[in-house]
Amino acid sequence: MRTSWPLLVAVLRKERAFKELNAAEWDLLIRQARRSQLLGHLYYLVDAQALLPLLPNGAFRHLDSARVQTEKQQRDFLWEIGKLRQAFTGASCSLIVLKGGAYTLACLAPHRGRSFSDIDLLVPFEALVDVEKRLMIHGWLPENKDDYDQQYYRRWMHEIPPLRHVKRGSVVDLHHNILPRTAKACPDAQLLLEAAVELTGEHQGIKVLSPLDRFIHSATHLFYEGELDKGLRDLVDLAGLIAELDADERLQLVDRARQLGLQRPVYYALRYLTLILHAPELQGAMRRLEQSGCQPKLIVVMDWLFLRALMPDHASCDDSWTGLARWLLYVRSHWLKMPLYLLLPHLSRKAWMRLPGKDQH
Repeated sequence: MRTSWPLLVAVLRKERAFKELNAAEWDLLIRQARRSQLLGHLYYLVDAQALLPLLPNGAFRHLDSARVQTEKQQRDFLWEIGKLRQAFTGASCSLIVLKGGAYTLACLAPHRGRSFSDIDLLVPFEALVDVEKRLMIHGWLPENKDDYDQQYYRRWMHEIPPLRHVKRGSVVDLHHNILPRTAKACPDAQLLLEAAVELTGEHQGIKVLSPLDRFIHSATHLFYEGELDKGLRDLVDLAGLIAELDADERLQLVDRARQLGLQRPVYYALRYLTLILHAPELQGAMRRLEQSGCQPKLIVVMDWLFLRALMPDHASCDDSWTGLARWLLYVRSHWLKMPLYLLLPHLSRKAWMRLPGKDQH
């Protein structure tokens, strides 16, 4: 178990106060937050304590710049959502928005200061062809025209290759599930679709996942992910999502995770929210998960890995083992998502395609 934390984590754990930081510490904090994509989030933490006027000028400029950038991204996103609503007019399914876009539309806690680029959508598998055609008519075309990648995505993955708008450059990731079809823990997507909730007000007609499913999806995305450079940002998202659930809903979360077959990533989420961010009152849900056999036998090993890999991706936060921990979790993510008889040929081909002069063969 860690006995000391990087400065950014110490601030998020409320072990270091903003008003106590000197100029050198502010410089380090901003660097760690930028690498973690948490600079905008930091702005709102400082603002909530009414400390913005007291910041050093340089620190304020960096935080305010991050605020301006994330607000622009969210305005651009809302414009694209209007265009997507037009594309979905007459479609056989609802427009269901995932992850960062959902947080923005529903004004959830994680959206304040959060940066994101791609727009993630969920549709039923049987509606995939129709929705893709509609998006293409409205200007979103496949980025990757490689036949192998197209086949790989469409046969094995939980999404089709990204679609980029020919004029505006916005990218849509069209999902039909939240894990690849080859993953042992791939859930029944119909359960997610049926529980999706419709937004009210100006976004009426658009849906997002239910509060329980939003947390489960975010946890699954993080703890099946192989590249954890934004892992701390995703953990902060989870902290915001769990804060919106009351005590009963946190216990219901366990039952929902069991129904979807995703108890393990939810357990990891609760464990590292507690260990890293000091999130309160999660012990009841964790005990229920442990009683159902969700705690890995090698939890000490998983702690060794995740307590390194979920730190800011900055040299000041690394130790001698951080690189190995991140590499092992990268390998683990592929092993979880795809059996070896499919994974090894795929990775071999990718390695071959990276060789110099490959196009001459």
